[in-house]
Amino acid sequence: MFDKIRVVLVNTSHPGNIGGAARAMKNMGLNQLVLVDPQRFPDPEANSRASGADDVLANAHVVATLEEALADCVLVMGTSARDRRIPWPVVDPREAADKVLDQLEGTAAGPVALVFGREDSGLTSEELQRCQFHVHIPSNPDFSSLNLATAVQVLAYELRMQSLQRQGQPTKMQKVETTALDNEVPATAEQMEQFYAHLQQVLVEIGFLDPQHPRKLMPRLRRLFGRIHPNVVEMNILRGILTETQKTIGVQASGARRR
Repeated sequence: MFDKIRVVLVNTSHPGNIGGAARAMKNMGLNQLVLVDPQRFPDPEANSRASGADDVLANAHVVATLEEALADCVLVMGTSARDRRIPWPVVDPREAADKVLDQLEGTAAGPVALVFGREDSGLTSEELQRCQFHVHIPSNPDFSSLNLATAVQVLAYELRMQSLQRQGQPTKMQKVETTALDNEVPATAEQMEQFYAHLQQVLVEIGFLDPQHPRKLMPRLRRLFGRIHPNVVEMNILRGILTETQKTIGVQASGARRR
């Protein structure tokens, strides 16, 4: 589906921005790049900034006019940071992603274009009038000018997030450790009781718990660890700390007796 999403860069002046845009696209799964009358392309700096997205650059289409870039598109989104005299439908990047995906999932799915203007002046009023929607990225009003590749990244990210959610796929990756299986296994009730007995023994040995006047220390500790609900690996760590504490106490005690 993303093969039908076309990123169109108009009259880009710096090849590094083309490379940065290509990298942003590939990060998010987009690959259709169209360059309208770029000032410098191909260029080694574009490849350097692409950082591995050379295939996106190699397959980029270079055309002379915006009309040629949009000729077969059924939906065109143009990015704009400026107010226009003529009212036009304006959406934010998240709304834009929804509209793009709605179009691609519909019966009349066809190429969709995301159009980005010049680094210094953006898209002209005439170029924006070729777009059904204007996309405004709600940046800091005191410093609203975005780097071209950054703007591409924002829209590409929203597209990927919305697409993953619609497919019911996770939008975040769980950290996987080598002991992942054990990490998923919670400590049993028996293991917890053994830990509480061990903990109480050590607290008495180090003088933190007075067995004649225990107050409510152990019930509070039970509530604490019950709320945490340690897994098997965590329980082994806690028991190991208690065991090493007892060893240290034993060494200190034997040293005191020798003196």
